[in-house]
Amino acid sequence: MSPRRIALLGVACVAASVALVGTALAHGGSLGGTRQNLSVPRWLVLMTGGGAVGVSFILASFVTDRAFVASLHDVRRSVSFPTRPLVLAGRTLGVLGLVAVLYTGFAVEGGPLAGVLPPALLVPTEPLRNLAVVLVWAGWWAGFTMTTYLLGNTWPVLNPWRTAARALPSLDRHYPESLGSWPSVVFLLAFVWVEVVSPLADEPVQLATVVAAYTAVTLVGAAVFGEETWFGTVDPISRVFAAYGRVAPLYAEDGRVRARLPGAALSDASWLTRRGDVAFVVALLWATTYDGFVATPTWRAVVTPLVEAGLPAPVLYPLALAVGFGVFYGAYRLAAKYGRRYADSLLTTDELARRFAPSLLAIAAGYHVAHYLGYFLSLSPSLFGALSNPLSPPAPALALVLPAWFGGVGLAFVLLGHVLAIWVAHTTAFDVFPSRLQAIRSQYPLTAVMILYTMTSLLIVSQPAVEVPYL
Repeated sequence: MSPRRIALLGVACVAASVALVGTALAHGGSLGGTRQNLSVPRWLVLMTGGGAVGVSFILASFVTDRAFVASLHDVRRSVSFPTRPLVLAGRTLGVLGLVAVLYTGFAVEGGPLAGVLPPALLVPTEPLRNLAVVLVWAGWWAGFTMTTYLLGNTWPVLNPWRTAARALPSLDRHYPESLGSWPSVVFLLAFVWVEVVSPLADEPVQLATVVAAYTAVTLVGAAVFGEETWFGTVDPISRVFAAYGRVAPLYAEDGRVRARLPGAALSDASWLTRRGDVAFVVALLWATTYDGFVATPTWRAVVTPLVEAGLPAPVLYPLALAVGFGVFYGAYRLAAKYGRRYADSLLTTDELARRFAPSLLAIAAGYHVAHYLGYFLSLSPSLFGALSNPLSPPAPALALVLPAWFGGVGLAFVLLGHVLAIWVAHTTAFDVFPSRLQAIRSQYPLTAVMILYTMTSLLIVSQPAVEVPYL
């Protein structure tokens, strides 16, 4: 297949994803997004972004000195300081956070604890004044997640469920190898679907109920299959943060904190051992995309005639989620297949897909910060107000109004993530293939897919956030 036909196929994939996929600010409703429409024409934004990624590939292709490429990814620095007190403090903080979410979610008027607690111990039901709501969405899923790829992954220490699992007896049952890590893919997509279609950002009781259910499933799973197996293979949240942590400049090793260049660890794919691991990386990229697209005017324009034609909205959203993941995963597998062909390599498609998959995490991180940075900043007054006085936060909880130019910050992070992904793929290619020409030619299809991922992300970030339709 010629490069032109591959490009046309990629454009068709993106067109299909625009027509069939979606997702919202899983924090819709009262915690709505803050994206603003840009004054720059959208077509110019898309073409400029796609062109920037293409030019990045061309420039990276001129860097063919293997020793120089390897030296950049081998830079390491150690920082020595006592870690044991920090680990103890982190575990305590994580458990207290979980208890706070459950208490402030259930201890509202009309909630399960309303009949047993005195009025003075009840908390507000308003989402922007309820600690459970703002802590989970603004503090944890937006703010904390950004630290995992901008600084380092501290979730293994903060994870309250892992802390509790260590104190529980384990049955150490054999985990079915045939399942691999596919359950984590299914759970991640299911989590995003529940986040989008349910009013978890408006109803503290429902949010606390979901957290309690997740707690029960996680602790039972860890007790049956063992802590390492469950949190390393099955638990989607732990796997999300572990993947993002490979983008970060800081990491822990041998009881010491070490520093590296951002994204340097992405050239190592040894942690991806199964096809399900690759699918999880793609699912993470797609989940963040889905979580933004259903809150755009473009999605509303696509979905309105479908619903008016008789397609039930409750069916449309999970269908879009599944089809969109299939499009993203299929496009990536196709890129690996034709990358193998262009490089004239004896390596299998599965092996090439595994080796290049970590580069996609740079794209996912860039889009996540573009999607959530403004969201986190605008809700930070509500978050800090609820943290300062969980039982009676200050009212009204005002949100920061971001300037119009802030939309350009999101676009910059999207492009930065994609440029980093291009460099990581370039580094990986020179590590995989003995010939320089093989290394460069293997990246043609992957670069085409990355350009299409870029244009899809920019299409979302360049539009204002709107109410998710028909929910």
